[in-house]
Amino acid sequence: MLRSSRLFTLLALLLLGGSSFSGCGYIRYLIPLNPMAKSATTPPTHAGWNTIVKQYVNERGLVNYRGLRADSLALNAYLQDLAAHMPSKGWTDNDRLAYWINAYNAFTVQLIIRNYPVKSIKDLGGDKIFVNTPWDKHFIHLGEEAYSLNDIEHRIIRKQFKDNRIHLALVCAAMSCPRLRNEAYTGPNLNAQLDDQGRDFLNNPTKNKLTPPDKPQVSSIFNFYPKDFTKNGSKSVQEFINRYAETKIKPDATLSYLTYNWALNEQ
Repeated sequence: MLRSSRLFTLLALLLLGGSSFSGCGYIRYLIPLNPMAKSATTPPTHAGWNTIVKQYVNERGLVNYRGLRADSLALNAYLQDLAAHMPSKGWTDNDRLAYWINAYNAFTVQLIIRNYPVKSIKDLGGDKIFVNTPWDKHFIHLGEEAYSLNDIEHRIIRKQFKDNRIHLALVCAAMSCPRLRNEAYTGPNLNAQLDDQGRDFLNNPTKNKLTPPDKPQVSSIFNFYPKDFTKNGSKSVQEFINRYAETKIKPDATLSYLTYNWALNEQ
């Protein structure tokens, strides 16, 4: 009887854990990760990713997955370069954050082209019993470990870097996601790139409807991670929005959230 009770408790906890995600497969990971290279390395140039996105991603952030699938060797070479240049203690915070943002976006693209054609990343499922999402697949091989997209987003980026702009740079291959930038993120340019992502995302009427200013309809990303947007110099979601919005909303605006469009961000 005691064994049965313990088994029931374990199953209940697993089910609760599996139901606690939203957005990009969000799970409240409690254990942070901080993978580092064992020997000193310099940051990669990300030139491989830069070439790929310039060729296969347009100004709207839409991806030519069909074309990229036929040129997958270039993507694989870039991912191997990431595996060979893991972050080390000698890197700046911006170099490390740029590395992980590029890794998240590039491995997401790899996941799509491996399963292409597909209508939505959410159709891919996962490899777990209770948490069956594509964000929990451990298909990302960096160094000697295998990671999931959730590991990178929640256990590395959100744990190590208290910068709420990352939510406007990580792209889950969906139409409601921020624009997939058609240039690689790099440490020296990171702040300017993230600010540009903020302006692009907040002023895109397909992602955020900022009028009327007292009752705007904004991206569900702000509902997925509300506490994150009260950090990094912002006291509220409204204040973060107004940092980049051309049309300002009221500081006490009542926010409603647009339905997230999970259709593939395909050209």
